[in-house]
Amino acid sequence: MNREEALQKVKEQITEKRYIHTIGVMETAIQLATKYGANVEKAEIAAIFHDYAKFRSKEEMKQIIVEENMDPNLLLFHSELWHAPVGAFLVEKEVGINDREILDAIRYHTSGRPEMSMLEKIVYLADYIEPGRAFPGVDEVRELAEVNFERAFLQAVKNTIMFLIRNNRAVFPLSFETYNSYCINMEAD
Repeated sequence: MNREEALQKVKEQITEKRYIHTIGVMETAIQLATKYGANVEKAEIAAIFHDYAKFRSKEEMKQIIVEENMDPNLLLFHSELWHAPVGAFLVEKEVGINDREILDAIRYHTSGRPEMSMLEKIVYLADYIEPGRAFPGVDEVRELAEVNFERAFLQAVKNTIMFLIRNNRAVFPLSFETYNSYCINMEAD
């Protein structure tokens, strides 16, 4: 599937504002993949489809989580998390993409997970630092991404967790596991 076809499929599923965000994530993912030696084509496709399910109804997403035996703990946390695993499922089912690396990059772009592939981390970070994002800490992570990908990724995870804590929101366990895993790995280096 080429870029134009992929973008058209996504454009049908999301708002114009989210489409602009998607373009930013795609361009950022391509830059990061090029700079850090990841598969550029896979980064492009995963970034394009990362928010494919973002505007599905909560009821539809909940039903998919239950019927597809996804982690039931997802339902205990904010529905903002749901679009990532549901999106991976729908991209495979509706679009026909069955590349595990691409689907996992979509699946974990909100929560992260320990032992993420470079492609997964690229989509996570691209979603965080794309040019349309404007919030405290994002410029620091953008600057880090220019010189140290792993530190930029870890800072994005840390900032996300701190944002949730400051706003009295529960943090999905996989996000804590991601943070801890990468802190331990960086200490060992």
